Amino acid sequence: MHNLQNILEARDLIISKTSDRPTIGIILGSGLGTLADEIANPVTIPYSEIPHFAKTEAIGHANELVIGELMGKTVVAMKGRFHYYEGFTLDEVTFPVRVMKALGVENLFITNACGAINTSFNPGDLMLITDHINLVGTNPLIGPNNNELGTRFPDVSQVYNRDLRNIAVNVAKEQNITLQQGVYAWWSGPAYETPAEIRMIRTLGADAVGMSTVPEAIVAIHGGLKVLGISCLTNMACGILDQPLSHDEVIEVAALAREKFINLIKETIVRM
Repeated sequence: MHNLQNILEARDLIISKTSDRPTIGIILGSGLGTLADEIANPVTIPYSEIPHFAKTEAIGHANELVIGELMGKTVVAMKGRFHYYEGFTLDEVTFPVRVMKALGVENLFITNACGAINTSFNPGDLMLITDHINLVGTNPLIGPNNNELGTRFPDVSQVYNRDLRNIAVNVAKEQNITLQQGVYAWWSGPAYETPAEIRMIRTLGADAVGMSTVPEAIVAIHGGLKVLGISCLTNMACGILDQPLSHDEVIEVAALAREKFINLIKETIVRM
């Protein structure tokens, strides 16, 4: 469980760099970090300067915190996230969410690039996460609970906030963006899923599968944040099409979807 003193030390370092107090947090997934370039009057802090932040080398991630104005709101964006498959503990993966909460963040946008399981979806589509399935067999809240951070047994009946989802759906309609809706399954990685595993995951009720997001969402709910989850579907999951998967393809397709992704997030922020 996260150490409150560590959270406050990280928060204090960030506060020493900027007078901005963000109310919206954004975690940017693979290939989606350019949204941070839209932030006005940015203060950029490398993760390496923030006490107790992990050090990540994930491909396609810049590894810095950007704080500033986006569509008239003060935001803090993570360009790069920590993944369980890199060998980080779930405490390390989710620590930035605790720090965002300590900074005053109330709403958290979690984004990712992932594989589509639902065969009615297409690569390049965006998917609004309605719910998730944890397939990894562990949970970021395992261990002694700190009641100052959240309750021992949090309710996860609505992880992905319905009001925020409704705003995003309306924005997508107006912008003529195809916004799928579905259940996201968390797979540990780093190996992609086998065709048999994808058949299993589809049977369990998931529409997409990826290697992030669920730990951060659980910790956000534990801390009382409202969560909006958006996936960029970069490929059809293994076995659906008879072709191999590559991370280069993930980054490439995420780049193609970037403009509609950025427009969707920005206009959703305006209406919050």
